[in-house]
Amino acid sequence: MNGEVIEVRREGAVGWLVLNRPHAGNAMDAAMMSALPRAWRELDADPSVRCIVVTGAGKSFQTGLDVAALANEPETLKDSSRRTRNARLQLTGWHLGVRTPVITAVNGMCAGGGLHFVVDSDIVIASTSAKFVDPHVSVGQASAWEAIGLMLRMPASRAARVALMGAHERMSAAEALRWGLVSEVVEPDDLVPRAQELAEHIASRPPEEVRAAKAALWAALENDRTSSLRWAELNRPPVEETP
Repeated sequence: MNGEVIEVRREGAVGWLVLNRPHAGNAMDAAMMSALPRAWRELDADPSVRCIVVTGAGKSFQTGLDVAALANEPETLKDSSRRTRNARLQLTGWHLGVRTPVITAVNGMCAGGGLHFVVDSDIVIASTSAKFVDPHVSVGQASAWEAIGLMLRMPASRAARVALMGAHERMSAAEALRWGLVSEVVEPDDLVPRAQELAEHIASRPPEEVRAAKAALWAALENDRTSSLRWAELNRPPVEETP
């Protein structure tokens, strides 16, 4: 998919999914929304890929929907609204049930729908130039999926401020680190090498055990403790008995 709206490449055991519409802040048009599920499934199905990194080309990470482009494709815009309403989005690894661990490397502005990739990742790092904003209420829309994801990642009061203040509330990388939305902040030139380094560490571990750990962590986030422990017990990989 190189040269297209999604660039997919492999660096050893690490798969890279690069949002590639830099001229539009990597905002999603119809082509990108169509390419994302294919890119995720391609990497998740590749046994040589043991960790996936998501980032954006150019100066922005991802800035939501490209409303101007989608205005010329009303059926695509309607389909996107329908999928959002029916909880059937297919943008992120979490939406698509990707089992491979996912690191998101936020390289610049992350706005609106871009927050999906952040809140749906296993690990998030950011460059010092990253900014986070949820402008939905400022343009007459309700933030739902993104706001709920933020609420699970940060203190409720901080997540509510981001969702309710809209475009007037921009969170810096340092603030995102302080509130737990990201786990590490690095200089812009160090972002890609650091993401690759973290991904290689994960990729060096036994893949089935890593996938089981990822699944158990998400089960714990989405369920109560007792049911999560039961789920983990039922879904842990079999342990080979030593002679």
